Amino acid sequence: MTELTQAIDDLLPKIRSLIASARDAAARSVNTLQVLTNFEIGRLIVEHEQEGAERAVYGKALMQELATSLTGEFGRGFSRRNLEYMRKFYLTYRDREPQIAQTVSAQLPMAPSDQTPPALEAAEKTQTSSAFFTLSWSHYVFLISIENPDERSFYEIEASAGWTLAELKRQFNSGLYERLALSRDQEAIRDLAHEGQIVAEPKDVLKNPYVLEFLGLEERPSYSESDLESAIIDKLENFLLELGKGFLFEARQKRFTFDEEHFFVDLVFYNRLLRCYVLIDLKIGKLSHQDLGQMQMYVNYFDRYVKTAEERPTVGIILCKKKHEALVEITLPEDSSIYASEYQLYLPSKEKLRQKLLDWAQEGTE
Repeated sequence: MTELTQAIDDLLPKIRSLIASARDAAARSVNTLQVLTNFEIGRLIVEHEQEGAERAVYGKALMQELATSLTGEFGRGFSRRNLEYMRKFYLTYRDREPQIAQTVSAQLPMAPSDQTPPALEAAEKTQTSSAFFTLSWSHYVFLISIENPDERSFYEIEASAGWTLAELKRQFNSGLYERLALSRDQEAIRDLAHEGQIVAEPKDVLKNPYVLEFLGLEERPSYSESDLESAIIDKLENFLLELGKGFLFEARQKRFTFDEEHFFVDLVFYNRLLRCYVLIDLKIGKLSHQDLGQMQMYVNYFDRYVKTAEERPTVGIILCKKKHEALVEITLPEDSSIYASEYQLYLPSKEKLRQKLLDWAQEGTE
């Protein structure tokens, strides 16, 4: 190998990494500026409206004229509908105005004005550190359609971890917030809005039901557990998203031998946040006490022969078509690390989930 070749081999990966990082940073910066610009446009529209009630008379005409002028001058992105989004975006997130104002004044060339906007003036006085909007404009257009502020905050926090817009929509449509909330107490529900989904205990990863509409299986009684398992493996990335945070796939049909008899665990995962194995057994029918006993054996085997001393106890999840709550309670001890959850092959009705959550909350106050 010549010195030139060696130099290329040494330098090229470093330069390539630097360029890629710079481009990523530039893209994020452009995205942030777009969101901040739209926030400021929304602010200007709202402040104009607040200067006089009589302006509501020509409000729609004004928005149309603005859209026509801005589109003619700057191109796409300033339709009347998008201007309405900007207005609603500002109204939804204006409680952050003092926090983001310093960022706006530092990064956006403000139009000449005889008076500094109040938010900018406050930020300059207090030197408040900026709180960036971390998602794309398309993400925020979707988020402002969510009326419940706690639910909206939850999805914003979760999406900031890297969800695409399609993933955000899918999680919203599958009622992720309601499904997580139904497995928590009132204080933990409030935490969802302020912190997102925190995974600290095995129960934190559970949902009921799990929604597997992405598998593409028809709602029929004739498919087998093998069909379900194969479909999950084919759509493993989607299944990991549905499982939640920290899951890593390890094995399918994991075999272990005990007393000269072979046993097979349908799916084996590892959760790096909990630092434990998570075993999943698939049942296409109604849950039985034999299913619970079988999973208890799987968990015991992993705890005694697979996990290390530093790892936490193994978690077992039985995904079944129909869960028998009383059977689970009478079969398993209260401190059991085995859980049963239902799955369904279609998106649930968010209204039904919300009503169920409301009913559950009311029961807790009685």
